[in-house]
Amino acid sequence: MANETNVTWHEHQVSRAHREELNGHKGCVIWFTGLSGSGKSTIANTLDHKLHQYGIHSTVLDGDNVRHGLNASRAMLKDTHGDAFGERFGLAFSAIDREENIRRIGAVAQLFAEAGLIVLTAFISPYRLDRDRVRGTLDDREFIEVYVDTPIETCEQRDPKGLYKKARAGEIKGFTGIDDPYEAPASPELVLYAGEKTTAALAAAVIAYLRSHNIIRIG
Repeated sequence: MANETNVTWHEHQVSRAHREELNGHKGCVIWFTGLSGSGKSTIANTLDHKLHQYGIHSTVLDGDNVRHGLNASRAMLKDTHGDAFGERFGLAFSAIDREENIRRIGAVAQLFAEAGLIVLTAFISPYRLDRDRVRGTLDDREFIEVYVDTPIETCEQRDPKGLYKKARAGEIKGFTGIDDPYEAPASPELVLYAGEKTTAALAAAVIAYLRSHNIIRIG
C-alpha cells in the first residue's frame, strides 16, 4: 500500500498539442465494435491504409494480435513462461477476463491518442459497460464508437476462423452471439452496415466523419 501512494503522474515537456501540431491532425480513438466476422478488422486496416496515404499518423490495435502479446492467454504464457506466470498474468475469455482485456486496450489506446495518433481498435468488446468505461477515460469527442452492424447470419456465413461452427458444435463455450450476449452500442458516433456496402465505402464514411469533426484536414 505504501508503494501505491508514492506513484505520481509526471507531465511531459512535449505536450499533446505540440505533437498534434507536428502531425497536422488531432489524436483520437476509433473504437470498432461488432460480432466476430462482422468486418471490424478489415475496415480498420483499410482505413489505416487510406489514412497512411493521406499522411495521417495512425495505428491499428487488433483483437487477435493483442492476444498474442499484451493480453496473451494463460495457455500461451504457460508455454513460454511457466504455469505460475500464465495463471497469474494470462487472460482467458470469461466476462471478467474480457473486461480486463478491454481495460488494458483502452489504456494503451489512450496513450497513443495523447501522442497525437489516430488509434483504430478492432475488438468485439461485447459489453456496453466496458466500452463506456474506456470512453470515460478520454476527453470529449476523442472516443469515436463505430458499430459494425452485420447480421449474425452474415457473420456465420463468413466465419473466416471457423469459430461459429465450433461454437454451434459446443466446442467453444461463451462465444459472443451464440451463448454469450453482445450488447450493441446505445448511441454510437457511427453505424456501418458491413453487409450492404463495400469495405472501401465504409472506410470512406469514417474519413468523412473525421473531416467533418475537424480531426483531420485533407483534400
